[in-house]
Amino acid sequence: MNPSLAVIFLTLFSGAGFGLMAMVVVVNDFTIDGGLSPLRTAILVALALLLVTIGMVSSTAHLANPKNAWRAFTRWRTSWLAREGVFAVMFYPVAIAYLGWVFFTNTDQDDGALVLGNVAGLIGLATIFCQGMIYACLRTIRQWHTPLVPANFYALGLALGMTIVATSRVLADGPDLILVSAACALLVAAGVMKAIYYFWIGAPSGTTLQTATGFTGGRVKLLDQGHTFGTFLTHEFSNCISPVRARNFKIAVYALGFLAPVAILLAAAHMSLGLGVLLAPLLAFIGIGLERYLFFVEAQHVVNLYHGRMPGSLPQMHPALRGGTVSPAAVAGKSRLVPSYEKR
Repeated sequence: MNPSLAVIFLTLFSGAGFGLMAMVVVVNDFTIDGGLSPLRTAILVALALLLVTIGMVSSTAHLANPKNAWRAFTRWRTSWLAREGVFAVMFYPVAIAYLGWVFFTNTDQDDGALVLGNVAGLIGLATIFCQGMIYACLRTIRQWHTPLVPANFYALGLALGMTIVATSRVLADGPDLILVSAACALLVAAGVMKAIYYFWIGAPSGTTLQTATGFTGGRVKLLDQGHTFGTFLTHEFSNCISPVRARNFKIAVYALGFLAPVAILLAAAHMSLGLGVLLAPLLAFIGIGLERYLFFVEAQHVVNLYHGRMPGSLPQMHPALRGGTVSPAAVAGKSRLVPSYEKR
């Protein structure tokens, strides 16, 4: 898929915000490591609202007509996108009420705070699930049509949220083992989940020219392009990333998104790092942002089979089919699109 920064920011920041809200509630519900102080709870809830707002506002940049964004809420019975929008809107009044309750009563352990916090956390988790199902329900994209997608959305959001909570505790109270250990465990779990996902999409399977035509006993060769001009699908899903570059990105994802934050947090659990502990959530955001980019750019729609592109191969389409611009020099001497068999 053509990776859009708007959608990358949406899934990254809103997932972190909802995950942060859920982790704040869990820590206060079970008074993990003594729970959070009312002031710290209020600050973290405000940060969660800010992250969710950044993600939701950035998503409007992906719309052709942002003024029609309200229509996304009208199909909640059948559309996971609409359900995500509905739950995201429901999250705001409850989270703001929780923030106000904690701030004005100066407690996060009474019944009112616990009820509001748990409702906000559950709505946030429901929104993450809907966000993952937007992609997991698409059968035409093998890399997305799997329960591993919403599972990874949960793992990454909760890991980012707990990393922020642990960082706030270390900044305020110095070295801390319990919350840091919880954050490291969630980061490791998210890394394992992501490894399972990468292994699954790397396995040779899915639709091919042979299975699409039913001639599975021999080799099927495409003799001409499936379209004579670009479509939405060829424009959005004709991008690809080379295996070498994808491998380098995955190394960066694990180095920046998982290993470096874990190392920094473990060091912060035993010694004072000062403001240096802020590198843990910062690097986690950068690494998981790269993971979001890979999630979109590795998605291959089955429409590519109509243009001679097998799963995992680089595009062979004419630039006009991809919706790109063609220079006069490239067009000169080419009165028609070049069939795929001529390119071989």
